[in-house]
Amino acid sequence: METAYRLRLYLLTALVLLGFGTLLHRLHKVQIEDTQKYRDRVPSPKNVSVREPGVRGEIRDSRGVLLARNSRNYEVSFNIEEIINAYHLQHNDSPYVDTLRSEKGMSRAGKKKNIAGIVNEVIISRLTQYGLAKDYSAKAMESHYNTHGGLVPFSYRTDLTYDQFSRFAELNLELPGVYINLRPQRQYPYKTLACHILGYTKEWEKGDIPTSGHRTFNHYIGEEKGIAGVEMTMDQHLRGQEGVKTMLKDEKGRIVSMIDYTKPQMGADVTLTIDSRVQYLVENILRRAGRAAAVVMNVQTGEVIAMASVPNYDPNNFIPSISEAKWEEYKTKNICLPLMNRAIESFDPGSTFKLATAIAGVRAGLGDRVYSCNGFVAYGNHKAGCWIWNQSKGMHGSQNVSKAIQQSCNPYFFRLANAVGPRAMAETFTLLNLGKTTGVELPSEKPGMVIGSPSWKMRFPSTPVTPVDTAFLAIGQGVSSASPLQLAALGCCIANGGKYYQPRVVKKVTREREVLVSDQPKLLLDLIQQGVKPEDMERIRKGMWMAVNQPGGTAGRVKMPNIEVAAKTGTAQSVDFGKKSNNSWTLSFAPYENPKYAVCVLVVGGKSGGKVCGPLVHLIYRGLFALDDGLKLPLQPQDEVTGNTDPIEEILLPEDTLAAVEAVEITETADDVQTDLAPRPQNPDNDTHTIEILPTPTITPEIDTAGTIPRAIPVPE
Repeated sequence: METAYRLRLYLLTALVLLGFGTLLHRLHKVQIEDTQKYRDRVPSPKNVSVREPGVRGEIRDSRGVLLARNSRNYEVSFNIEEIINAYHLQHNDSPYVDTLRSEKGMSRAGKKKNIAGIVNEVIISRLTQYGLAKDYSAKAMESHYNTHGGLVPFSYRTDLTYDQFSRFAELNLELPGVYINLRPQRQYPYKTLACHILGYTKEWEKGDIPTSGHRTFNHYIGEEKGIAGVEMTMDQHLRGQEGVKTMLKDEKGRIVSMIDYTKPQMGADVTLTIDSRVQYLVENILRRAGRAAAVVMNVQTGEVIAMASVPNYDPNNFIPSISEAKWEEYKTKNICLPLMNRAIESFDPGSTFKLATAIAGVRAGLGDRVYSCNGFVAYGNHKAGCWIWNQSKGMHGSQNVSKAIQQSCNPYFFRLANAVGPRAMAETFTLLNLGKTTGVELPSEKPGMVIGSPSWKMRFPSTPVTPVDTAFLAIGQGVSSASPLQLAALGCCIANGGKYYQPRVVKKVTREREVLVSDQPKLLLDLIQQGVKPEDMERIRKGMWMAVNQPGGTAGRVKMPNIEVAAKTGTAQSVDFGKKSNNSWTLSFAPYENPKYAVCVLVVGGKSGGKVCGPLVHLIYRGLFALDDGLKLPLQPQDEVTGNTDPIEEILLPEDTLAAVEAVEITETADDVQTDLAPRPQNPDNDTHTIEILPTPTITPEIDTAGTIPRAIPVPE
């Protein structure tokens, strides 16, 4: 009996101790571990910090003309967490007070939260009464909330007029979770002008918020970022220092006062080497062709004065977001691919590569070598012909390097290239930044292709370079490709006597008085210091002069009445949409005695470098030297040009221009295009319509039923 009594006593004691332990554990959990949780549920004044993005720096041309600036933009944003809290304060019987957010966006009852319905009842209904509501994407808003919660406000409107902004400001205290801000928005005042250089920006995303942002701020607003052109390559400089706004909210979530405010700072300003007036000139001249590119460079510094590509696009269409239809048009529906910057894309270079072959020859000590053109060169049982042989069974006879450049003689360069040898040929081309990128401050620059170069060997390590390969490299056919920028830089090197300056589109970057990127030309190579004789470089320069100014040359249509121009044309076989086509080129510099400009023009689908590109180069020089003579060139916003795929036989100069130019014997028909008298090595990259996958911009969300105004405001579930 006593034993049973003691057992019951011990059991009771254990139960009491267990109960006290459980109670103490729960007290510790509630009062210590979950203190902040329950404090947050008690309506009381609290400080709220908002992170504001820095102001993006401006982009100007070399003369100070604003090409990318920030316009005043009035924005209305919703903090959805605060709006939901305000709704639940008015609906105490709501079963979802404790389950405002979950990973799957579902309540404990298993029903999807009607975020749009809550926002419509609390906010949109009020805005509708005042005529300030606008259609929006409810789906995008719910997705935004499930991703960001209350940390990141949802941008509701960015198109307010000043009057609408004022009315929102009057209603601000009545609308919980609604914020109005004056924010800068990117703007490109000249529309399509220099679009491929400037690029565009996109809105910030969830992945742009660092971990520290979640810990530091109640609300995080990130910066837009550049995803194309200089906006992308100079993004780290263009972004400004963030600002921080600290506010006091009362127990109902209303803003009572501003406690502290650190204003966002301006980012650095980028000055380009581009002259916007020359850019305008070149872009308008290129509109005579369906798909084309042109580069104008300063031969003494490597500065890109103009870089144009047609067709083009308006970067304003990406700000703050681009419609799905417009993005599809740019990306796929327009087969001319307006987003492609053809100035830094790779194309079969044709006879413009004869200039690099000539430099390889003079590096090898063969600058005075003479070869005979009998119309073709035999490689085994096949003949590789000269363009004149292909047309009329003619031949050029004995040639030195100057005469061979003037008449664009294929057999001369076949023989010269094989005398130099494949290894030395590849080495020289690589020194001249052919087969590798130039390093210009633009994304997605293509390196091109040079058979036997280091990059080619990485792709085809076990493939030997044959004499036929070397011969076709010499004339820019077969496994060879280059961009207009690469060839323009080569033209600069020849024009100034052997100095290769790295091409650049960024002149300087400054933040207030601090210089972040200095205006300093970068000399990469001096051929004279490498042992090339100045007289040999002059032979190459002279050949280009003869091609323009003497009968029998292929570049007579470039000729100017009062300025001596030197040039080399080229017409390359290529593949366009799976069909055989031609690319036409003219590479030039002027004036001959004291060179200032190098101009390279490419026309995709052009059938003759002399007949198609020559007139375009001529018109560019007319504008350049008119500007030098004090004429004020026009400058105004440019509209989009969609381009076309029509083959171009010839571009005619205006009659007044023809009258001003001395008559010259034009001997070319398809100038130096190579026909298949011998099997050509195939370039795996020579289809001219391919383009890499572009970064996806911010797509404007589609308006759905739940976000359409006017409508009956639904009651949340």
